[in-house]
Amino acid sequence: MRTWKALVGGAAIVAAGAGGYVVLRDQAALIGSAAKAAAPPAFAMPVPVTAVVMKTIPLHLEYAARTEAIRDVTLQAKVSGYLQDQTVPDGADVKQGDLLYRINPRDYQAALDQAKAQLERDNAALDYARASLERGGELTKGGWIAKDTLDQRASTERQAEAALAMDRAAILTAELNVGYTEIRAAFTGRLGRHQASVGALVSAAGTALNTLVQLDPLYVTFNPSEAELLQIEKARALGRIEAEVLLPGETQSRYRGTLTFMDNAVERSTGTIVARATIDNPDHTLLPGQYVRVRLTIGEQVDAMLVPQAAIGSSQLGKYVYVVGQGSRAEQRLVSLGPTDGDLVVVNGVAAGDQIISGNLQKIGPGAPVQPLAGGPARGS
Repeated sequence: MRTWKALVGGAAIVAAGAGGYVVLRDQAALIGSAAKAAAPPAFAMPVPVTAVVMKTIPLHLEYAARTEAIRDVTLQAKVSGYLQDQTVPDGADVKQGDLLYRINPRDYQAALDQAKAQLERDNAALDYARASLERGGELTKGGWIAKDTLDQRASTERQAEAALAMDRAAILTAELNVGYTEIRAAFTGRLGRHQASVGALVSAAGTALNTLVQLDPLYVTFNPSEAELLQIEKARALGRIEAEVLLPGETQSRYRGTLTFMDNAVERSTGTIVARATIDNPDHTLLPGQYVRVRLTIGEQVDAMLVPQAAIGSSQLGKYVYVVGQGSRAEQRLVSLGPTDGDLVVVNGVAAGDQIISGNLQKIGPGAPVQPLAGGPARGS
């Protein structure tokens, strides 16, 4: 009897346990279904897209460079004397022939007057020598004077003529010295800071008065590498190479010119060659000694593929762009970069017709669902 009851009790317990398992299983199924129903669908990130731009662009080589004056002279006196006047202020823009400094000319004017007086005296002596020679010729014919006396008179005439030549040379020297007391601009340019005060005694070729530099045009000197030398020489063989100069921080050039000089040897220590462009600087905003960037146009690249620079990403594998792939999912493409053209950059690794994702790059990854938004044509197209 006890055994039967025990069996019945055990069966009841087992049945109760089985019923509990069924209940728990059904509850788990309901929870799983609710979780599936509550799970949101995959979210497609809205992203702006632009089409690949295909166009012909100029090929550039760009270098760090420094500006140099074509002409840069130190103003010095050719004659000694007291500095009488500075006719233009420091830092002034002057034209060729403008009077800059004046040295007291009285000593040199006196020397000029003396040379002119000497010329007058020797001119009178020459007149007498010529008249004496003429009379001696008549007297010699009649035998009144000796032939030697006539020769002496002829010699006196030639000496008087030589004295006149010396006087004219002395006058020219004196006039030059008077002229040297005025220091004028040898070319159009800009003065620097004066180095001798008015009233100071300046010596010939010994006292620097100021400096004068030419500002338009200017040289821009840079150093292409040995590897780039062949590209430049090929471009020079086809015609002149245009050069643009950009100030630090600028993207648009205000100064243009041409490549005018390539040195005749490569520097062994650096593997570079000295090159120089001549550029126009009509507003004198560039000064000698400034650091700039120079850009040479050496040709064209036909059918280049360009994308916005903002669409370029970077990883340990290199540069990449995201393209809208199949199923509206982001597809990562590794690319190599070429020259820039405004806000665009040449890339290798994309094709015409690709939709380039140009925004929200930090919020997507490879294979992420995206919702393309028309971003309009890329600038530069």
